[in-house]
Amino acid sequence: MLRIPVVAVECGPRTPSSPWYLQKRPIHLLQFRRIAPAVLLTATILASTLTACTGPTSSGETATEFEPGTVVRVIDGDTLVIAFDGSDQTVRLLNVDTPETKHPDKPVECLGQEATEKLESLTPPGTQVALDFDVERTDRYDRVLAAVFVEDQTLVNAELARVGLGVPLLVEPNSKYYDDVQAAYNEATEAGVGLLDPMAECTLPAEATQAGEALTAATEAPMGETGTALASTAAGIAAALVTAKAVREALDAGKDTVRALALGGTRAAAMASDLDIRIADGERRLATVNTEITALEEAEAQARAEAEAARAAEAAEAEAARLAEAERIEAERVRADAVEIARIEAERVTAEAEARAEADRLAAEAAAAAEQERIRNLPPAPEPYVPPVEPYVAPPPPAAQDPYPGYTGPRCYAPGGKTYRPC
Repeated sequence: MLRIPVVAVECGPRTPSSPWYLQKRPIHLLQFRRIAPAVLLTATILASTLTACTGPTSSGETATEFEPGTVVRVIDGDTLVIAFDGSDQTVRLLNVDTPETKHPDKPVECLGQEATEKLESLTPPGTQVALDFDVERTDRYDRVLAAVFVEDQTLVNAELARVGLGVPLLVEPNSKYYDDVQAAYNEATEAGVGLLDPMAECTLPAEATQAGEALTAATEAPMGETGTALASTAAGIAAALVTAKAVREALDAGKDTVRALALGGTRAAAMASDLDIRIADGERRLATVNTEITALEEAEAQARAEAEAARAAEAAEAEAARLAEAERIEAERVRADAVEIARIEAERVTAEAEARAEADRLAAEAAAAAEQERIRNLPPAPEPYVPPVEPYVAPPPPAAQDPYPGYTGPRCYAPGGKTYRPC
């Protein structure tokens, strides 16, 4: 702990209107657990920076020299620009580390923006501050390494740790304010704030709690009896395992320095152990579910094969029935076509016969009509000859012999032509 002796140094006149770090105030021995208004940091210590006067105390101790400055702007949670010693200089707070927000190779880390905002609230532009340094005054980036005090004597470095937005950082040989930052951080640990807040979603306590609970819930969920249900269970466990393992890896300091350091070794080890147990349980459960999935998949594959075979048999039977029906329909069509053709042919023959008969009838009628017309046009027929009825004449007696034998001259026949006489 930082202990400040009583110092009474006069380096020129003091007036009530002098800056706070030039006011002469007596300081008693203090256990420097929290640098706050209740702990009066003597202004004569700060005044010695301006006057370069360091007077010995009654015990022979030398007062600490502080450098006054004015805040220009805040860069991130542990870095700001302060005007002092005649120029604007980048100051990195000693013995505290906050989540990154400006690192070129890293994303904005958990509560990094909140740490920046906290530093801005403590040291807005124009704030009068006092700086104290350690063995090494600059780091490899040529930033000034300093403890920064504000007017109410609050140590800004420790205040960031007190609200859990910064963790104690020891980079030898600069250890002057490490104990103060650590003491403030112990308060944050007890209060569970900032990076230790289990309700802040991005913190490791919150992530570890959420990941552990999610993994336990996924592990204890019913497996289900269908492939879909088992696959859903396995997917839930696998996803929860991925998250839990990521948090487990983040507990390693090399993986996530600020968040892991924020836990402290004991708490990080306890979280890691709890996650290891849950992860092992989850992996065993996942193996069991996967075994069930494999067995169910095999059973389902066999059932699908049997169903496919049954469907194929049904399809073959249906196809055979379809073909038979098609053949029957085709045979019926052929028969119907034959019947229709025969009907049409019979109708044609009948029609032709009827046509011929009609033609013959018409021809006969025409011939008869023509004959009638011909007959009608004939001259009247003579009345039939009716020979006269001759009275019966008894046959003449046999003709006498030729009375004129050898006569060859003209003959004059008597009526009846039986007899003649020479003419």
